[in-house]
Amino acid sequence: MALAAAAGMFCALGGSARAQEQVSFQASDPFTSGQVMLTAQLDKPLGNGPFPAVVLMHGCGGWQPAVQYSLEMLSEYLNEHGYVVLNLDSFGPRDLSGDAMCASNAELQQALVYRAHDAVDAMRYLRAQPFVQPQDIFLMGQSNGGSVAMEAADAGDMKSLGAPAPFRGVVAYYPWCGVYPRHPVNLSAPLLIFNGGEDNWVSASQCAGIKATGADIAEVTYPNAVHSFDIDIPKQLYQGHWVGYDPHAAQDSQARMLAFFNARLTPDIRPD
Repeated sequence: MALAAAAGMFCALGGSARAQEQVSFQASDPFTSGQVMLTAQLDKPLGNGPFPAVVLMHGCGGWQPAVQYSLEMLSEYLNEHGYVVLNLDSFGPRDLSGDAMCASNAELQQALVYRAHDAVDAMRYLRAQPFVQPQDIFLMGQSNGGSVAMEAADAGDMKSLGAPAPFRGVVAYYPWCGVYPRHPVNLSAPLLIFNGGEDNWVSASQCAGIKATGADIAEVTYPNAVHSFDIDIPKQLYQGHWVGYDPHAAQDSQARMLAFFNARLTPDIRPD
């Protein structure tokens, strides 16, 4: 796989020093053309590692400013706790509009296929980096990216994608749980799902009843939260759906996610 990196730099955000750079690597499923180079922001704690790593996958809006800002803050939080973070853009390199994607269920269904390949491509990229512990690569996705993350936890899907290994653990924020039409689903990675009880875009109850074999599954619903509760925007209607920040849900889910990752690290591998 072709790999390329843009200019890197050291930065200090919120008082924490880390190395940050823009990177790119080839998409194994380009979808829109003969070749697509995926782009991502790579953030790592200072030091040689090897560090555990997390792949972040945006929702249907792509790298909209509020989404990118919130993912950047999450990346900083994970860096502070010893994780490399790869924040992946699936739509920009394919010239896909976030607003148009969010308005089309058909487009989002198609995205589940090529974005599952993107998740595995991101894993392969990280496994090739000398500062990443290859056995400890996790995945987190929001909304459509959360549904992709659920696919990446499915043992059958990962086998069909030719993944070099399972993810160490997977976290899905307010996903469409219809990606698991039959139960029980055979998981290759532990799965943690966060939902909003007032979400009128996807159904929290659809996620609560999932049965699984092979690995653990857990679901947390925040009763008063709506869709995109971890994105720093006022509560508002977007394309007919309520979206907006819920401080309790955002902060509690972030802490739970970190604990979920830490508990599943390879023995003797701990954040630096």
